[in-house]
Amino acid sequence: MNEMTFLFLAVLAAAVALQTMLAVRHIRHVRGNRAAVPEAFRDRITLSAHQRAADYTAARTRAGLIEFLFGNLVLLGWTLAGGLQFLDTVWRTHAAPGIVLGTGFILSVILIASILDLPFAIYRTFVLEQRFGFNKTTPRLFVTDMLKQAMLLLVIGTPMIALVLWIMQAAGPLWWVYVWLTWLGFNLLMMWAYPAFIAPLFNKFRPLEDASLQQRIEALLDRNGFASQGVFVMDGSARSTHGNAYFTGMGTNKRIVFFDTLVNELSPEEIEAVLAHELGHFRCHHIRKRIAIMGLTFFAGLALLGWLINAPWFYSGLGVQTASTHMALTLFALIAPVFTFFLVPLFSYLSRRHEFEADDFAAAQAQTENLIQALVKLYRENANTLTPDPLYSAFHDSHPPAPIRIAHLSARTT
Repeated sequence: MNEMTFLFLAVLAAAVALQTMLAVRHIRHVRGNRAAVPEAFRDRITLSAHQRAADYTAARTRAGLIEFLFGNLVLLGWTLAGGLQFLDTVWRTHAAPGIVLGTGFILSVILIASILDLPFAIYRTFVLEQRFGFNKTTPRLFVTDMLKQAMLLLVIGTPMIALVLWIMQAAGPLWWVYVWLTWLGFNLLMMWAYPAFIAPLFNKFRPLEDASLQQRIEALLDRNGFASQGVFVMDGSARSTHGNAYFTGMGTNKRIVFFDTLVNELSPEEIEAVLAHELGHFRCHHIRKRIAIMGLTFFAGLALLGWLINAPWFYSGLGVQTASTHMALTLFALIAPVFTFFLVPLFSYLSRRHEFEADDFAAAQAQTENLIQALVKLYRENANTLTPDPLYSAFHDSHPPAPIRIAHLSARTT
């Protein structure tokens, strides 16, 4: 044990204590406000719907906390208990040091982590979501999705991992700059390719068939100079009753996607308002800003790894005796979330600011009341709590709490 060990354990303990405190507060606060619908929503949300959302939120938060605690136990198993060192030793008995060994090692870590996560995924889908009436995924579809994800990892992930390891070994002291450029280019490529080549592997997409709604949407897009490859409806109901809408892709390969559950639930005017909100993210350059923030964060992380990779105490302090390129990359990827956990509220705050800006844009493009009504329907149908704990929400929520968001929009109508 060295200073790295103590630092890692101290930060991990702080993260576990903080997340546990936040989750317990959130559950208590939601349950404590379960008996009555907030006054601002009493004419829009029934008591039974409010209580269902409270119960769903409490159950999800409790399950998420258990998964978080288990994940950190697994992390200790990988590091201080010697899991990574053992796996590395096994690989070294079957492969010579180099790209093949490193790639196989990283893929096996991902495979083992996926297997350990499988019980939680099954519980989320077939117990938690099923209990509250959201799940539509069949066991066959669940397995098919897993196999497709594994295929994508092998086809896309394997060469990418090998390329990164090769750069780390061959590019000299500034390898981390070249890895960052490679990572950035890969992510931009995936953003462009996702709607046309990856998303259709998991869902079916059909053009929007409602001619009047299509005309309404096209008029909104034309007013804002937004060109896309079309408006599509996705068969979200094949897996869940949750509803959503989003933009995907970039450049000339942009698409607008509505879940079929959302199209069936909202009126044309409300759909237009939701689309105006999503369009607000584009017009306010939120996607570019998020890419920039993500890129800068990853740049800083790789620069730090460029220093740590040659530090013997980094490996020994985390339960590893055999230093290597692939071990440094794996160790850093595993422990980075422990340290970046404390940056979550900053990213959540920035995301909530973007949501307010997108709401303001939507209110200028469509009737504010339509957006309010659409949001209320989505809160109800998705069982989003109207009474989150303020501290938990400030730390974790990427969207403003329902009362604050609706009040912000309502102020624009007065």
